[in-house]
Amino acid sequence: MYYQTNYASPFGRLLLASDGENIIGLWIEGQKYHGSALFDMKENNDLPVFADAKNWLDRYFAGEKPAASELPLAPIGGEFRQTVWKILCSVPYGKCVTYGGIAKKTAARMNKPNMSCRAVGGAVGHNPISIIIPCHRVVGSNGSLTGYAGGIDKKIKLLEHEGVDLSAFSVPKKGSAL
Repeated sequence: MYYQTNYASPFGRLLLASDGENIIGLWIEGQKYHGSALFDMKENNDLPVFADAKNWLDRYFAGEKPAASELPLAPIGGEFRQTVWKILCSVPYGKCVTYGGIAKKTAARMNKPNMSCRAVGGAVGHNPISIIIPCHRVVGSNGSLTGYAGGIDKKIKLLEHEGVDLSAFSVPKKGSAL
């Protein structure tokens, strides 16, 4: 059984999902790959894990820097995606990494000589726990702010919220993340 609750954030309504013990999803309203289509979920606003996640989000939006490791996270995905998502959890608040940088770390962790940036981009784009697993901190090697399933406007707002200097970055003119 899966459960859901909502959270009103400064960036729009968020849907949280849980298996009863762990957070398995957090999606921004209107996000690509929204979890409400993936799971049959029952509304439950009283789960302790939801209270913990809402507290985490309150702290995040108040400007604190809570770590993903403070919450029991159980995103559903294969070994490759799990590896990418664990790497995302290590990206510090207010910092950005490139898809290429994540590809190198993923290849090393999986004992492979290299890893496709496109494959990493797919795993980042399908991150089911937005904000907490900070996929918004990933940028293109050319400084492009592409690749956010929640929309480029939300990515920019989240990075600004974290104090990232966006002057060196550009917004793509076209692409699937717009």
